[in-house]
Amino acid sequence: MTLFYFLMLTFVALVTFAGYDATMRLVQFIDLQIRYAGIRVQMKWMEQKLRRRLLKDTADYRQLLTEHKKNDLTRD
Repeated sequence: MTLFYFLMLTFVALVTFAGYDATMRLVQFIDLQIRYAGIRVQMKWMEQKLRRRLLKDTADYRQLLTEHKKNDLTRD
């Protein structure tokens, strides 16, 4: 409950000091920063997932190439 009162006191102080418009711009900026942080976390998870998938696919592709070369040598 104390946190709520502190938040309200801070909001009222910002409105009285900087005005309503500036306070709303600050709130919007904080909101955008929080959303952007969430997007960065999602991008990091996607990057890790893509790296794992690419490492697995690269190993499979190299194995396929060696089998293909082996088959070409036995055909000649």
